[in-house]
Amino acid sequence: MTDDIAPSRRDVLAAGLAIGLTAACGTSGQTGAAGGSAGGTATATSGAVCVMTPEVTQGPYYLDNQLVRQDITEGKPGFPLALTLTVVDLTDGCAPVSNAPVEIWHCDAWGYYSGYTDKSPGGQVPAEDGTGDEKTFLRGVQVTDASGVATFTSIVPGWYSPRVTHIHVKVHQGGDIGRTYDGGTTVQTTQILFPDDVVGAYSGLDPYARHVLEPTKLADDQVYGEAERSGGDPKAMVPTLTLLTPSVVEDGYTLTMTLGVDPGATSKGGGGGAPP
Repeated sequence: MTDDIAPSRRDVLAAGLAIGLTAACGTSGQTGAAGGSAGGTATATSGAVCVMTPEVTQGPYYLDNQLVRQDITEGKPGFPLALTLTVVDLTDGCAPVSNAPVEIWHCDAWGYYSGYTDKSPGGQVPAEDGTGDEKTFLRGVQVTDASGVATFTSIVPGWYSPRVTHIHVKVHQGGDIGRTYDGGTTVQTTQILFPDDVVGAYSGLDPYARHVLEPTKLADDQVYGEAERSGGDPKAMVPTLTLLTPSVVEDGYTLTMTLGVDPGATSKGGGGGAPP
C-alpha cells in the first residue's frame, strides 16, 4: 500500500516559502510537563509569540478520505486524551483560521495503526486487539470554529520502533466535507511529539505496559532530528499536556497546541516511505 497523497492534497511548496517551515503561535510559558499549564492555546488576542516550527514528513501510515468526527477512539483501550488544536494565520498576525479541516491520526496503545495492523510495532507485543474498524480507528477530521479551534477525543498513544510517541497532524483548506473529507489543499503537515516525562508516567501501566519495548527518547527521535536539520525548533512540536485529575495518570490528559499556518501555502510533507 502506497503512502502517497493525491496531487490535490500534496504538492511541492511554492517558491519563496521558508525552507519547508511553518509556524506555531504559543505562549512563552508553554511546557510539555504533565503538570504544566493548560494555557498553551494562545491566540492573537492573548499576547502570543509566533515561534517557527518545522514541517515534517507525514510518515508511512497515512490514509486518505477519513471520517469527519470529534471522537476517534472507537473503543480502543487506553487513557483518555482530550485534544484542543488552534489554527492561526501566520501571515495575518496569528488571527484564527476558521473552517480549516484539521486531520489527525496516531497508533493505539500497543503501537498499531488502523489500516496497517499487520505491521509489527517492534519488541514483544500482543496481536492487535480487533477493537474498532480496522481502517478507521484513531483517525479523524474536524473543522475549526470561528476561533480557529478543532477538538478531538482520543486515547493517549503508545509507541513503536524507532519513533517517539507522537500524533500526526495535517491542516487543510477547501475540499469536500461530508461524512468523510476529500480534496482540498494541505497547508501544513506536522507532528505532535510527546515529552519523555509524560511517556514515562504511563508507559509502565496497563494497557501500555503489555508492549515490551523501551520508548524512544525525544532527543533520539528521527523526526525530532529532521526538524533540527531543517533549521527549525523541534521543541515547538512538543505540546502542553496536563493531567485531567492531578496525580492520577489513568484518568488521562488534556493536550493543547497552536498551529500557525500560511493558508495560501501548499504543504510538502508527504512521503515517509514504506511501513517497517
